[in-house]
Amino acid sequence: MSIQKWNASQVAKKVINNEELFILDVRNADAFEDWKIDGRRFEYLNIPYFELLDGIEEILPEIPSDKEVLVVCAKEGSSLMIAEMLAEAGRDVAYLAGGMKSWSEYLEPIKVGDLTGGGELYQFVRLGKGCLSYMIISEGEAAIIDAVRFTNIFTSFAEQQNVKIKHVFDTHLHADHISGGRHIAEATGAAYYLPPKDAEEVVFQYTPLVDGTTVQIGASKIDVGAIYSPGHTIGSTSFVVDNKYLLTGDILFIDSIGRPDLAGLADDWVGDLRVTLYKRYRELSDELIVLPAHFMIIDELNEDGTVAKRLGDLFAQNHGLNIQDEEEFRHVVTDQLPPQPNAYQEIRQVNMGKITPAPDEQTEMEIGPNRCAVR
Repeated sequence: MSIQKWNASQVAKKVINNEELFILDVRNADAFEDWKIDGRRFEYLNIPYFELLDGIEEILPEIPSDKEVLVVCAKEGSSLMIAEMLAEAGRDVAYLAGGMKSWSEYLEPIKVGDLTGGGELYQFVRLGKGCLSYMIISEGEAAIIDAVRFTNIFTSFAEQQNVKIKHVFDTHLHADHISGGRHIAEATGAAYYLPPKDAEEVVFQYTPLVDGTTVQIGASKIDVGAIYSPGHTIGSTSFVVDNKYLLTGDILFIDSIGRPDLAGLADDWVGDLRVTLYKRYRELSDELIVLPAHFMIIDELNEDGTVAKRLGDLFAQNHGLNIQDEEEFRHVVTDQLPPQPNAYQEIRQVNMGKITPAPDEQTEMEIGPNRCAVR
């Protein structure tokens, strides 16, 4: 029977298109339980590859013959070996090129909507890490918000769209992934913006991103307005784009709210978080479409693969926006937090410019699921 080599893009399409897939994950059980390829209609079997070295006959009855089967491991080698064994046993099977490493790094660009005067807004969905980046395009110019470290993806996309990157923003100093923002700015000559309250220890030049900062993209004058919205970090800043979209960074998600503890200051920042969510955001239009910098669960994806929802709907449905008692809110966001992101302290150091790990080290630092939210 046949063996196919699938890339992360092919798997992403199956996630977004809500297709069926059976995944045989041959990583260790703890790695699988911590982080896997999520799909609404995916089924899973986790058997560490070393348990299959003597043969796969015992698991054959558990592997469907009427569904597509994908074998997954950490970096590819083990999944290819097991896929070959399954093929020899008469099964059609695929394996994931580059393993979970490639899945962690893949971004799917999806158009969110049109802007005034012919502009466009794109969301770059990093399915394997839950990161969301954005590109605003208008009449030959572009702005990027919360770019991840794979800078060539953004610069190549800009070239395809025949636009010049003029502005690059980070809503805050990220702790769960390495930012590509300043590197894109250096490569393109764009201005790089960072909230100064998050930038006290950075060792590079930047343009201060403060409350009320407004830039215009292209001749069609797409306004990108900054709103100081602390709580996840002390400098966290949101954006209103074209009076239509609210980019919330890691302050507000579709299914949760941002955690305040990644700089070790949860007790200090929880009050800021509540003011942002319960006062500043309440002053905004319910019709704004919320576009966060992360998602936590696959159910947060819309049918087209985007992660977006009306602010008014979140006020009604998001539990984190409906805790009226301040002490209960403090308890929820300081005492019920998930594990902190992998290597988050080192990632903060990278994003400050203080250390520059090799690419393989950066990959290892980012391995694992998104953990920016309160459960």
